Order: sequence, then structure tokens, then C-alpha cells
Amino acid sequence: MTNSATTTPVTTEDTPATPTAVLYLRVSTKDQATRGGQTEGFSIPAQRQACTRKAQTLGAAITAEFVDRGESAKTADRSGLQAMLTYLQQNPTSYVLVHKVDRLARNRTDDVTINVAIQQAGAQLVSCTENIDETPSGALMHGIMSSIAEFYSRNLANEVIKGSTQKAMNGGTPGKAPTGYRNVRKVVDNREIRTVEVDPERGPLMKWAFEQYATGDWSIRRLLKELTDKGLTSTGGPNTPSKPLSLSNFNNLLRRDYYVGIVTYRGAKYPGNHEPLISQETFDQVQQQLARNQTGEKQRTHRHYLRSTLFCGDCNERLIVSVSTNRHGSTYPYYVCAGRHEKRNDCTFQAVLISTAEELVQQVVDQYTLTPDQRTDLEALIHDELSNYLGDGQEEQIHQTKRISQLKKQRDKLLQAHYAGAIDLDQLAEEQQRISAELTTAHRHLTKAQTSQIDLGSAITKALDLVENCAQTYKQAAPALKREINRALFDSIAIHNDGQTNTVSATPTATAEYQLLLSPTITKLAKQRATAIKNEVKNIQHWLTKQWKAIEHKTPSQQGQGLRMDWLVGDTGLEPVTPSTSWRCSSQLS
Repeated sequence: MTNSATTTPVTTEDTPATPTAVLYLRVSTKDQATRGGQTEGFSIPAQRQACTRKAQTLGAAITAEFVDRGESAKTADRSGLQAMLTYLQQNPTSYVLVHKVDRLARNRTDDVTINVAIQQAGAQLVSCTENIDETPSGALMHGIMSSIAEFYSRNLANEVIKGSTQKAMNGGTPGKAPTGYRNVRKVVDNREIRTVEVDPERGPLMKWAFEQYATGDWSIRRLLKELTDKGLTSTGGPNTPSKPLSLSNFNNLLRRDYYVGIVTYRGAKYPGNHEPLISQETFDQVQQQLARNQTGEKQRTHRHYLRSTLFCGDCNERLIVSVSTNRHGSTYPYYVCAGRHEKRNDCTFQAVLISTAEELVQQVVDQYTLTPDQRTDLEALIHDELSNYLGDGQEEQIHQTKRISQLKKQRDKLLQAHYAGAIDLDQLAEEQQRISAELTTAHRHLTKAQTSQIDLGSAITKALDLVENCAQTYKQAAPALKREINRALFDSIAIHNDGQTNTVSATPTATAEYQLLLSPTITKLAKQRATAIKNEVKNIQHWLTKQWKAIEHKTPSQQGQGLRMDWLVGDTGLEPVTPSTSWRCSSQLS
């Protein structure tokens, strides 16, 4: 039922001197307005009956009635109230009748404003249950009742917050659960318990939405359309039907950690009792995709693999796909400057055929490859440094595991302190953010420390294989892989199109990591390290040859007299030779 303000004309033979009155009726919630299955619930008819009796007592004829159904008195911006104030300005009225003062306002500021408007219209406010009038004692009573109404409103709000906070502390969900879940009522031991469970229809769809968006292959708009086609709608209520999700609502849902089992209330986070729909890893991947799209990379209908890589060489705006159709119905896809296309600047960039842009990028990739010698030297350098980096991996694992355990204990103690009232919600939220950030860092370091040298070394070898053969790999790759190679190698590729000479060229900007890989400093260091390793191997070979010759020239009687120390196995033992052990061997021989 919607808010309504109705004016009921009165046909009477009374003289013009007969007083007139208007009624103002209000209930705070929709539930009150329809309670008991009645069209107006119970409160509004009761208020109307009391005001009608009061009008009879005053000898006033009721000329209009204004009703606000399901509207809070915290604000004066209510359709029924505003309609009444407008009516009073246009129609001389003797009395404004209310059941109680708090029907008009729940704070003193609005109470004063509304009463001034009533008085300026020449009417007098009358309460059916409170002795207020224009006498000093009546004004005093009015002020007292207004203060009581404000106290009641504020105290009620505090009690609601207190109860909701306690519910969140216990893992419950204050308010309505988000799409994918539903609020349910259960009877346990003759007690009604309100809880949350996974919606059997919407839950699987929201789970699928997170998993698909985490892949990076969907835009929010396209994913929402797909979900809408699959039947995803909002959870309806008693007076609000289910309907397709809006883009902004869906965007906000993807950011809520409620789906991983966290309840957030007033900025503080609590472990929830509800069943998580997705893993923390999936949620983190979704947040990364959302952050990436916020930086300007928009996923468009034309999902070409060069999107977000090509930029205008004239104004540095992104190049976007535009499809042109000639008079014969043939289509031609072009890359055009977004700044010029959307008329944000006066760029003169001429459109470039997609096929031309693809050829330019292939030429750029052909230039950004490693020679076999570069690859050999870099692999020796990286594996040598990797050995040193992972040497203390076990100690790092122990350290980060302890750190994670300490942070989790801090988080638990923080919640206990909040439960005991030692810290407020603002302090809790601030500390939870700090601990969450430190936990993320610790988990990242632990993952690095747990990485096997063999696995990581194998991955590095494969990555170097890819870079060494990048031109051929790129040429044969599927569009999705080409897109990933572009992301790995280039921050951007600027396309220049000289309209006068019809010359098209490309200027790449390599990623910082790839620039470092090809930098003269790293190349020089790789060659030096490769040379050093070769020299160490030669020293080991020389030492082994010397030892073998010494053994070979010993007589059988000499060999049976005992063992000399320099005949024993060297520092390398039975393990493969490493640069560090070979250096110790060669230094002992010198």
C-alpha cells in the first residue's frame, strides 16, 4: 500500500463560522499498515477514530485527512505531511488533529518547523491524548512531549544498533541477507529463531557469477545479462516483488565478503554462521578484476585480443574497436581513437584496420625476443640466484607460519576485547583492516617460501623457452594466449597513423620486468656469471684430472699402505656440483 493524502470535502449546512479541522495519521512501518490482514492495519483506524471524537468535542467539521503509511518521523520529507502543509496554505483551517505529538515529528527541530508552518497558516495543533494548547502551560507540555518523542526515537535507534551488533558478534546477519541467500524462521525448542540459508535458486547462480568473473573473461554488464537470462532476480519481500538486478547492485554484490562467510556491521567484520558460497581465493581474484576495470580497462562488446594494449600515438587515448558497414553490407573492423570517437578532444588520428594493427604488433613481438646466447646466460644467472633465494626457504616458512598464527590470535583477542566493551567499533574496524593486510602479506611470503625450487626452476625454464621463441609462439597462439603475452611483454603499444603519407607504425613500451630482463646491466651480469660458472667447472675438471693421475701413478704396494686425505671425496660429496661447493674446492686446491 502506498502513501496517500486524501482530501474529503464536507457538505454541511453549518454557517461559515463553523470551525474546520484536518486529520494527520501516520504509522512507521509497512507491517503496521497491513497488520492483521486489514487494508489499513489496526493503528490508522484507531487514530482516525480518536481524532474524529476530538473534532466532535471541538465542534469542528473535518474537511480533509492526510495519511503517511510506513513512514518514519525522523524526517519531515513525507508525502502526506507535505501535502497537509500545502493544503493549510490554500485552505483556511482551524485545527490540525493528531493522535499524539510524535505522529508529526520525532525530533525537536522538525517539531518547531512544522508547528511554525501550522501557526502561519492560521491553524492550531491539537493532540487527542496530550494537553497541549497555546497557553504557557500548554506550550511547556508540548515542549516536554516533543523532547520525550526525540528521546524515544534516539534510544530506540541505540537499542536496535546494540541488538544488531550483538547479533553480528554471534555470527548472525543483521538485516536482509544479500542475493543468493534468504532469511528464514525456524522453531527450535518452541522458540522462533531467525537465521540465513543458501537460496536454492539464486545461490548457485551467484556462485557461478563469482567463478566466471574471476576468470577475467567477462565484463560486469555482459555477465549480468547472462545471469538475467538464466533467471537471476532480487529476493522479493512482502511489498516488493522480485526483479532483475541493476548493474550497480550487482557490482556491489561482487564486492561483498559476505559470500566467503564474513558478516560486516558498521565497519567491523565478524565470522558468520552462514555457509560460504565461494572460496577466499575466488573472492580475491574477483576483487583484482574489479580493481583492474576501475583503472580504465573496460571490457567491451568487441573482445579483440589487442584491446587495452593499443593506444593512440597522437593523444595517448585508448584505441577501441569500431565496425563500419559499406553500402553493399560488408563490414570492416577498425581501431579508432577513443578520444576522437567520443569527442573528448580534437585528435586527428585516422582509423586503422584491425588486420593492419595485428601485423604491426607481430612485427613488434618479432623484435622483442631473446637470442639463444642471451637465453643461456640468463638461465644460468636466474637459477644461480634462485638457489640462493630459496636457500633459507625452510626458515622463512617457519617464520611466516608463526607470524600468521600470531596475527590470528591478535584478531581473536581483538574480537574478545570488543565483545567485552574494551574497544569501540571504530577501533575494531581499523585494527581488523591492519591485521587483514598483514595476513595477506604473510600468506604471500609463506607461499613463496613453500614454492619448490624444482617447480619454480621448471617454470622459469618454460618461461625462458617462451620468450626465446616468442615470435613463433605468438604467431601460432590463440587470441586468448596472445592477449596474455601482450600483457606480459608490453605496458602499451602506441599506434601512429600519418594520414598524409598513409604510414602506420608502432612504438611499444615494454613492461618494467621485461625491460629489466633485456637491460644491458642484466645482460652483462648474466655473461659474467655464466663465465664464472664455466671457469669453476673447468677448475673442478682440472682438479679431478689431477687427482686421477695421482692415483693412477701409485704402485699397488703404496695404494695398500693406507689412505691419504687428498684422496677422499671432496666437499662436493655425492651431491651434484654447485657454484658454491665448486668455489670451495678450487680455493682449497690453490
